Amino acid sequence: MQKIAILTDSAADLTPELLKKYNIYSAPFRIIYSDKEFEDGVTITPHELFKSLDKEIPTTSLPSVEKIDSILCDLENEGYTHVIGIFISSQFSGTWNSVRLLVEDHPALTTYIFDSKTLTMAEGAIVLHAAKMINEGKSFDEIVKTLEDKRSRTETYFVIDTLEYLKRGGRIGKVAGTIAEFLNIKPLITIDPDGTFRTYAKARGKKQAISKLKEIAEEHLAKGKCNFWVMDADNKVEGDILFDNLKDLNNDNINEMHRGVIGPALGLNTGPGLIGFVVEEVI
Repeated sequence: MQKIAILTDSAADLTPELLKKYNIYSAPFRIIYSDKEFEDGVTITPHELFKSLDKEIPTTSLPSVEKIDSILCDLENEGYTHVIGIFISSQFSGTWNSVRLLVEDHPALTTYIFDSKTLTMAEGAIVLHAAKMINEGKSFDEIVKTLEDKRSRTETYFVIDTLEYLKRGGRIGKVAGTIAEFLNIKPLITIDPDGTFRTYAKARGKKQAISKLKEIAEEHLAKGKCNFWVMDADNKVEGDILFDNLKDLNNDNINEMHRGVIGPALGLNTGPGLIGFVVEEVI
């Protein structure tokens, strides 16, 4: 009989409550300061991270090999036979490749290591989908066969205040290389199918950006039912405004709406001020 575990990373931005509810194992990214180190979302919160940026801008690192190996050993000891790993885009982090190599040292486990080619709750939505299928009694092969389709129906759109943090982290991808800050031009960013950032549109100021995000949501809703996760990075006020704007669409095709925050590791690479949403087109 199959006993299937779901393994992911903290870039999925799943809350501790969701991880516990669906028995999801998560390997945290590391937040590294000159004199100390934290586990993303475990020993440091988004608020604590952003509050510290005026003193020192830390770096991020993928989950430690020791941490991932420890989780895999625990899974073996707990009697798991199969592991489905779903991780942040390999274009943003080496986590997927690291886990892919590590599972070779655990031949007793049948594994499938999936590159989500995305991040935050777009990654999280795929993880939750797989976890729910386990609860429904689906087999390892049945779950694995659905992941590509799930990924193709999940999109991310967000606006940031500055490209400074993306540039510093080397994750700017296909996003326009300059931002006309003196004109208050904001890039609306999405993630390409290959798992890299690119500019989807531009807006003058956050107010226009929120209007554009609302239009994008309506385009998805015109296709059918959708689930939404509205996210922010240290920007609750504008995040709530965006959430209310989408909710006020009062569209019958809104299946679910959720509110969340970007975790410390991702927030460090986008900077404070981000608002946006993940949309999942429901079959």
